[in-house]
Parts: sequence; structure tokens; C-alpha cells
Amino acid sequence: MAKIATHPATITAVRHGSVTVQLHVVSACASCEAHGHCGFADSKEKTMDVDTPQWQHYRTGDHVTVAIHSNRGLQAVLIAYLIPALLLLATFATLTALHLSEGWVAVVTLLAVALYGLLLYALSHRLQRKFTITILTK
Repeated sequence: MAKIATHPATITAVRHGSVTVQLHVVSACASCEAHGHCGFADSKEKTMDVDTPQWQHYRTGDHVTVAIHSNRGLQAVLIAYLIPALLLLATFATLTALHLSEGWVAVVTLLAVALYGLLLYALSHRLQRKFTITILTK
């Protein structure tokens, strides 16, 4: 059974078919007593749109809980960070082993990562269906 990661949020806008929620994201060290002195604690506001068929049940200012399956977070990290990093390193190592000039190695390596980005953009609708965020409670 997949675990669900939840987070409290506040609705900032309601539109036909979706709502915009704002999450107050706090780093793990923010609960530490010394977080104000060390400089590592960070806290940010994140805003995201959540598609929901029950959009008309929500009002601006409502406090809700948003959720995503925790395994989806790991998949997102893999797609967004690990695969491009491995692609960059593999392309660089391969072209360097082929004794291409440094300029060509740099251009082709960056081009490979750019093509991966275009592939992600082309598949964005499929990825959006896979990485859905839902509203659990009002």
C-alpha cells in the first residue's frame, strides 16, 4: 500500500475546475531551537493549482490538506534531477573518451540535456496525469 504525503494549505483562488492553494513549506531544521541563529533554516510559500471536480465547494481562505503519493515524489526527483545528471555525465564521458575537442564535448553534452528537457515538455500532459495532487479535507 502506497503512503500518502500530506501538507496543510490555504486556498487562495477558486476557478472553474481547479483551485489554487498556498503551502507554507518549512525545512526540517525549522523546528530546532537554534534555527534562527545558524542560518540554515528556510521557510517559503509555494503556490500550486490543483484540479478538482469539487471546485465549487471551496472558498478563498479555506484551510485544506493536500496530498500526493509519496512514491510519486521519488519518481519526480528521478525524472527532474537524476536522469538529466546521469545523461550529462554519460554524454560527457563518452564524448571525452572519443577524443572530441572540449568545445564539441560541451556543446553536444548541453544539447543532449536540452533535448531531454524538450522530451519532458512534450510529455508534460502525460506526466501531469501521473503526478496529481489531491485535496483530502476541507
